[in-house]
Amino acid sequence: MMHQLLALVQVFASLSLLAVGGGNALIPDMQRVVVDQNHWLSARAFLDLFAITRATPGPGSTIVLLIGQKVAGLPGAFIGGLAMFLPSSLLVFILSRVWHRTRQSKLVKIIEHALGPIAIGLVFASAMVLIETTEHHFLAWSITLIATVVLTLTELNPLIILAAGASVAVMASLI
Repeated sequence: MMHQLLALVQVFASLSLLAVGGGNALIPDMQRVVVDQNHWLSARAFLDLFAITRATPGPGSTIVLLIGQKVAGLPGAFIGGLAMFLPSSLLVFILSRVWHRTRQSKLVKIIEHALGPIAIGLVFASAMVLIETTEHHFLAWSITLIATVVLTLTELNPLIILAAGASVAVMASLI
C-alpha cells in the first residue's frame, strides 16, 4: 500500500503545480496519468467519477479524493487530496506575496493578460478529452445541444436544465 500512496503523491503533487485555470484544466493530464499510464481506472470509471464530482458541491478537483480512494482506500483519498491541494496552495501563497510587491511591473501585467487565454485553452482541452471518452449517441448530443442553447438564451436555473436532460436520458433508456 505504501507504493500506491507514494505513486498518488507523485502524480497529484505534480498535477497540482500545473493547475493553471483550475481543476478542470487538469482533466486531460489526470486522465492520461490515471487511466492510460497507471491503469488505476478505466476511461469509463474516470468519466463516472468526473460526473460525480460535478454533481456534488465543492471544487471539481475533488475527483482526486475519489481516485485516491479507488487506488488505496481511505488513506489514498486523504493522501491524494493532500498531494493535490497542498503544493498549489503553498505556491499560490508564496506567489501572491511576491505578486503584491511587484504588481506594477510590466512583466506582471503581461503575465496577467496571458493567463486568461491559457486557462481557457486548458479548459477547452479538458472538454475535448471528456467528449472523446463519452459515448457518441445522437440522443446525448441532442440533449447537450438543446441544453446549451437553453442555458445560453434563457435565465433558467442550470439545475432545472440538468434535471430535464437527465430525465430525457432515463426515459429514453427505458424505451
